[in-house]
Amino acid sequence: MTAIAAQAQRPLEHRRPQKSFFETFIRSLIILCVAIAVVLSSISVCDGRWLFARGQLFGLWHFCTVSNGSILNCVTDLSLAKVEGLSVGAIPIRSMVSFAVVVAIFGLELLMVSQVCEDASARRKWSMGSVLILVSFLLSASGVLSFSILMKDHLTFTGFTLTYWCEFVAAFLFFLNGISGLHINSLTQPKNRVGKI
Repeated sequence: MTAIAAQAQRPLEHRRPQKSFFETFIRSLIILCVAIAVVLSSISVCDGRWLFARGQLFGLWHFCTVSNGSILNCVTDLSLAKVEGLSVGAIPIRSMVSFAVVVAIFGLELLMVSQVCEDASARRKWSMGSVLILVSFLLSASGVLSFSILMKDHLTFTGFTLTYWCEFVAAFLFFLNGISGLHINSLTQPKNRVGKI
């Protein structure tokens, strides 16, 4: 009788505590914001045209000149832009921002899996996903900052294109949601139960 009672009680001890509506809502909001950041960053990287200055469009993949007021003539040889270090510096910049998207996708996947699969390692998956989102922030912010430093002689506040601001906002969202993910995980950590039968 004692063995049967112990077996019946064991699943109850290992059952995860029920999450509150507020916690579920916050975690879902974090996942949604990370997904938006991934989309913004993907659009920014694929387009890659980040700065318009002096009738020229500078980007990660192309250099364009505007002719006849509206026609864009684009080339992939960035050395034609006559900006010191752009042809070489664009390689690590595009690598950083592209890798940031890849890392963020893996982080987003871990965040979603941790919410769908309510197993013992769900909290660890959430923490790993949040850390990957922070890594995406570091890569994305490094790419944005490096591009700004590289183009410092051509920078104007109104010269930044919409895709540049997409990457900027994505980097901010990566940071905000990575920190928030780790913080909510620490706030909702269940207390260790000490007790043996």
